[in-house]
Amino acid sequence: MFSKSLGQVAPKLGRALPRRTFSAVADYPSYVLNAPPTDVSTLDNGLRVASESGFGETATVGVWIDAGSRYETAETNGAAHFLEHMAFKGSSKRAKNQLELEIENMGGHLNAYTSREQTVYYAKVFKDDVPKALDILADILIRPNLEQSAIENERGVILREYQEVNKIPEEVIFDHLHATAYQGTGLGYTILGPQENIQSLTKQNLQDYIDTHYTAPRMAVVGAGAVDHSQLVDLSGKLFGSLSSESPKEVVMDEAIFTGSDYRVRMDDDPVAHLAIAFESAGWTSPHAFPIMVMQTLLGSWDRTSTAGKNGASKLAQAVSEHELAHSFTTFNTCYKDTGLFGVYAVAEKTELQELTWNIMNSMVRLCHNVTDEEVYRAKVQLKANLLMMLDGSTGVAEDIGRQMLTYNRRIPVAELFARIDAVDAEAVRGAADEIINDQEHSCAATGPILELPDYNWMRNRSFWLRY
Repeated sequence: MFSKSLGQVAPKLGRALPRRTFSAVADYPSYVLNAPPTDVSTLDNGLRVASESGFGETATVGVWIDAGSRYETAETNGAAHFLEHMAFKGSSKRAKNQLELEIENMGGHLNAYTSREQTVYYAKVFKDDVPKALDILADILIRPNLEQSAIENERGVILREYQEVNKIPEEVIFDHLHATAYQGTGLGYTILGPQENIQSLTKQNLQDYIDTHYTAPRMAVVGAGAVDHSQLVDLSGKLFGSLSSESPKEVVMDEAIFTGSDYRVRMDDDPVAHLAIAFESAGWTSPHAFPIMVMQTLLGSWDRTSTAGKNGASKLAQAVSEHELAHSFTTFNTCYKDTGLFGVYAVAEKTELQELTWNIMNSMVRLCHNVTDEEVYRAKVQLKANLLMMLDGSTGVAEDIGRQMLTYNRRIPVAELFARIDAVDAEAVRGAADEIINDQEHSCAATGPILELPDYNWMRNRSFWLRY
């Protein structure tokens, strides 16, 4: 299990650490200790406004919504993504061409995306255009154009996107992985939804989704870069103050039930096989969260264009590189509110599948037994660097604030982030790996020429080591 120190440090990521917890925090470099604070305010209707002010002439402002495909039913699967598309078709206040002209005249960039648990709309603009950008965001969210003709026109666009996404093996594999790992639950749904839903979703379906999920307590207005927090709060009150503080319907989120299983599509004519092997891990606020992040860094990633070889830190990368077992592999750690998927995605020739799979399983099980303090220390340094690199630019900062406001209801300061990473030692990694990997069921998704891919029981029998 976890070391005593980790249990004291990180019982829940939703709570801040006591200042006395780490005397070593004072030794952190100035760029950690002097990182800009995140200001957070809550409006009367429950809407959270969070921002990190910085220098420069540009800013990113956006709205993060606690809504995604997980909250849909089999009949409405795809509604959240459909709404994302409709937001760009204008509103009752702005026609589509007017919306596009306003953004272009500002030199701005307007974007949105939908995930399984979150929907995000954001804009990057000059600092003087922040009020107008936020007005546009409020307009397309609160008053989207849901005219029947606009809905019908957008069906074809989404169907074409559906076809394009299904040509991307990695997207297909992870959809299959979720479908088999979370069978019969909302997390098993795809984000775009099935074709029949794209063709049949109605205006009422979309309006019901807005009424149920686009409520103030489920949303956060976020700003980063050249923003003023007090201005952002005032603007949010004016533009989003009309949002309801309550949903007219109960928000239903299926329990995450993990099923050990696999999904395979054999296509012998494909040039390479794609496979993903995953164990159920932990949600965002679990005390496992940071040890699992370190585990992900320990396993690492590699592709055959990489300069790293047998001298790389990742033992899995060493084996794959030395024996030419794959074109590439990536370790993934996908987190949700109450569950997660930890595993490896790989692309390989059909003749290498058995040896590759053996090395993947062996490397994951090794985390339960043979991880050393030296390699954990190296992984922690790399993890901290990676996390800081993700915060380069106002859009990366806004992404970080928005996600954390929805998952933790606060922004974790960089010093605390580093302290939680530093609290992870080899014992904590082995404890986390023992709980999620050692002799546990897994899920697997694979496509391509997979005749030689070992079956489920073969992999299951290699989820542990026989120790005498």
